[in-house]
Amino acid sequence: MKIKTGYLPFHGYRTYYRIVGTRQSDKAPLVLLHGGPGSTHNYFEVLDELAQTGHQLIMYDQLGCGQSSMPNDPTLWHPQTWVEELINLRQWLALDQIHLLGQSWGGMLAIIYLCDYHPIGIKSLILASTLSSSKLWAQEQHRLIKFMNYQDQLAITQAEQTGNYQATNYLLANQHFMQLYATDEKSQQQFAVLQHPKNQGTQAYETAWGPNEYTPTGNLKNYDYTKKLTAIKVPTLITSGTNDLCTPLVAKTMFDYLPNATWKLFAHSRHMAFIDEHQQYLTVLKQWLQLHN
Repeated sequence: MKIKTGYLPFHGYRTYYRIVGTRQSDKAPLVLLHGGPGSTHNYFEVLDELAQTGHQLIMYDQLGCGQSSMPNDPTLWHPQTWVEELINLRQWLALDQIHLLGQSWGGMLAIIYLCDYHPIGIKSLILASTLSSSKLWAQEQHRLIKFMNYQDQLAITQAEQTGNYQATNYLLANQHFMQLYATDEKSQQQFAVLQHPKNQGTQAYETAWGPNEYTPTGNLKNYDYTKKLTAIKVPTLITSGTNDLCTPLVAKTMFDYLPNATWKLFAHSRHMAFIDEHQQYLTVLKQWLQLHN
């Protein structure tokens, strides 16, 4: 399978991109927006097989992580920067017609892009384990925390009360939380690409979101696009897992407001259904892309 990598200029910096497959005139490419902010494109490489459908895959590292520029400048880490980077990517790579998949923060980015910038040429939207409200997300994460053991709950409560997110017992509790609802080392070992080293965008994550998944203190803490979802008319596929950070309530809330939505709930998945139920996820995406071409 043909793979091309390179860099695009963006605001005096550079964006790393990776293209899988050959573009076909009758099949729009699939552009992939990774999570975080700051999580890198790496995990999307498990989806390379999708390019066999004839839909080229376009993945990239958003500014502030991975192989893209990582300037030490907290003023950059807000949605406008990353939306402008996506617009820049589409222009440079002549991506007039696309399918757009955003996972976690990437889904938030896609929602902001569609609701506030009204782009043309979006054939379909895939919202993977994402959210339309930071407040609801935090509420649901704290509900999930209640299923953890007492020591972990106490460590997380103390960290949030004191603002000290460096204590050993908190770090261990947070690790347990992510293992339960996001991913773990055993799952990541299934795929060689997930073992590759990556430059995590910690500054971007903490500035825009916060210290962890359940304490949004950054500039996205007031993000609330739930009612704005009614403006998204393109066919939209929501994917999530039953044990996901994107809880069924979070996913159902988006489904209720999107006028043209389908929701696929993966019964044995956490925050990365494309890892936990890899083959089933590929099948769902292949069928979706075939349906909407």
